[in-house]
Amino acid sequence: MNIFRLLKNLKWIDYLFIGLVCGLIVLQVWLDLELPVYTRKIMLELAKLQGGMEAEMSVILTNGGYMLACALGSLASAIAVGFCTANLSSRLAFNLRNKIYNKIQGFSLAEINRFSTASLITRTTNDVTQVQIFLAMGTQAIIKAPVLAIWSVFKILETGWEWSTALAVAIGFLLLMVVIIITVAVPKFKKIQTMTDDINRVTDENLNGIRVVRASNAEDFQDKKFGVYNDKLTKTQLFVNRVMGIMSPGMNLLMSGLSLAIYWIGAYIVDDYSKWANMTVFMQYGIQVIAAFMLLIMIFILMPRALVSAKRINEVLDTKNSIVSGEFKDFNSNRSASVVFDHVSFKYPDAEEYVLKDISFEAKEGETVAFIGSTGSGKSTLINLIPRLYDATEGKVLIDGVDVKDYELESLNRKIGYVPQRGVLFSGTVKSNINFGDNNASDETVKEAISIAQASNFVSKMGNGVDSRIAQGGTNVSGGQKQRLSIARAVARKPEIFIFDDSFSALDYKTDKKLRAALKKHTGKVTKFIVAQRIGTIKDADKIIVLDNGNMVGMGTHEELLKKCSVYKEIALSQLSEEEL
Repeated sequence: MNIFRLLKNLKWIDYLFIGLVCGLIVLQVWLDLELPVYTRKIMLELAKLQGGMEAEMSVILTNGGYMLACALGSLASAIAVGFCTANLSSRLAFNLRNKIYNKIQGFSLAEINRFSTASLITRTTNDVTQVQIFLAMGTQAIIKAPVLAIWSVFKILETGWEWSTALAVAIGFLLLMVVIIITVAVPKFKKIQTMTDDINRVTDENLNGIRVVRASNAEDFQDKKFGVYNDKLTKTQLFVNRVMGIMSPGMNLLMSGLSLAIYWIGAYIVDDYSKWANMTVFMQYGIQVIAAFMLLIMIFILMPRALVSAKRINEVLDTKNSIVSGEFKDFNSNRSASVVFDHVSFKYPDAEEYVLKDISFEAKEGETVAFIGSTGSGKSTLINLIPRLYDATEGKVLIDGVDVKDYELESLNRKIGYVPQRGVLFSGTVKSNINFGDNNASDETVKEAISIAQASNFVSKMGNGVDSRIAQGGTNVSGGQKQRLSIARAVARKPEIFIFDDSFSALDYKTDKKLRAALKKHTGKVTKFIVAQRIGTIKDADKIIVLDNGNMVGMGTHEELLKKCSVYKEIALSQLSEEEL
């Protein structure tokens, strides 16, 4: 069962706690079931008064003391069980969240896209919470319910067949309720988690694209889309809650029916005080049996959600990372590296068509290699193969003669300064964003990186300079400012390879030119890869590679490509005049 597989994330000391919990629950049940025994002894002692005999107060007080001790012992056991299960469930949830988070950290873009961001968030939070609740409450119920029910039944059998018959009828009614809940409600519980994913996905989509939604006057469209999923979830939850709502009045009806049966039977068979004592004892044991079945029903309420959540968690944990770290550690101190694409082809997982087809070229140490082509030509996909955001389907990508698949991921990442098209900033300060991860750059290096990225002007105006606050997602700076700070982050790393994935697109021509000149001056020896849509950004590159529909249709300098590559010339003429060419 999926939920038991998750228990392997507990430590050995936690299993000792589980054993302790089991022992304490058995102790609690025994103490609870001993109370009616002492009650009967007291009632039998009082029965002597009915027969004209003198009751022994010492016997009454002794048994009363035993009852008090049992009650206090049961209370202490219950508190201890609650404390232990709370700690166990919290530690398991802590370990699961850490494990899922670390697992996701190692996912390639292919795995992330497979699950979707919204689903991964739900699995890390809500699904783990469902498992935690089940472990905290369900564990007690799973152990206590059968022990309490079976033990109570054996105690009742000692009171007489009449009471046993009444109990059998009550148990039959309880089993009927359990069957109804299992067959009707449980399948709906399984659907609720998936529907929650859908709600989160639509919400995430709407929030991320809120500007487009408003600009397109698409609020009503998004409202309807959200309303469809919200309506489905609400109707399912209402159905489940209505079914479960039957449980409480059903239990009240059962309790009332059992009490009526007790008094009806008692009216016929109770002819002395000893039988009256048996009836009182039976009532107490009957309540325990009903309590056990209520615990059982609670299990069936909690378990379906927990099982679905556990399955979803295990799906993440069982996913094999397509990007596996190699063993090669590069301690080369050179500040440049050569990169070779050797007959590289690539297609996305489960896709039929290749996105890149037989790409071969070499970027020598210190060279600037640029990529250009129409939208969807494979430019970004190609450079994503260098830091192993994806792995090549065929062929090899080599850095300094070593296949990137053989590099230890940490060592590979340390060699590369990657700047995505969409600048990514994290909550913190300007300095913490530039000095991100394992960068540990000095203040001088940070300031130099800001200067090279042409960000000094706006950073100095932010109030606290490099200590100025950056909101989550960089919402308090513009798109161009985000790009420049992202570039500064890469520069501060002092990598051997720069990758700029259309990272200058939000910059004006003047800033673009100044930034490229500063990069050339201060990072001249570093190998650079630039994806761009503007000819002006790449015309000075040592090597320009032209892509069209995943094929490399041209390679050379700006002047060479104008002469021999029609695709490049067409792009150039669409942006520049004959004089500018």
